[in-house]
Amino acid sequence: MNAFVKLARNRLQFIIFLLRNLPGALFAGVRIKFISEEKCVVTVPYKWSSKNPFRSTYFASLAMAAEMSTGALALSNIYKRSPAVSMLLTEMNGAFHKKAIGITSFICRDGRALHDAIEEAIAAGSSNTITVQSTGTNESGEVVAVFQFTWSFKMRQK
Repeated sequence: MNAFVKLARNRLQFIIFLLRNLPGALFAGVRIKFISEEKCVVTVPYKWSSKNPFRSTYFASLAMAAEMSTGALALSNIYKRSPAVSMLLTEMNGAFHKKAIGITSFICRDGRALHDAIEEAIAAGSSNTITVQSTGTNESGEVVAVFQFTWSFKMRQK
């Protein structure tokens, strides 16, 4: 198991990681529920810190959870890696299908594709981009939102 997956699976260590790096996600209640090499599931609740005036989860909280489901898979491939690889979100698209009024779970199943894109960037010694998808569902399994994120990876120069 790689270092980031191990960190993400340890509740206390991951809360400290969020506090240091993504305090907004911690405050909104965004949490990784499952992570492996292939997929990541991230949840965001409907609560005071993640809601909007229309009695649903704020779109930015949904986007944050969706991004984390893709970004965590990318981080699992570059965290504490040598040579170091930088990652940058370059584009995001989202479509909202249903009001989010409970726990929304975002799943990204593009872990292998992210791994391959990172390896290609390292092998080529240049940047490489990939677009991945995260689908959010409510507790009944209905699709709430679908996001696409384009990530760019580049080997850092020493």
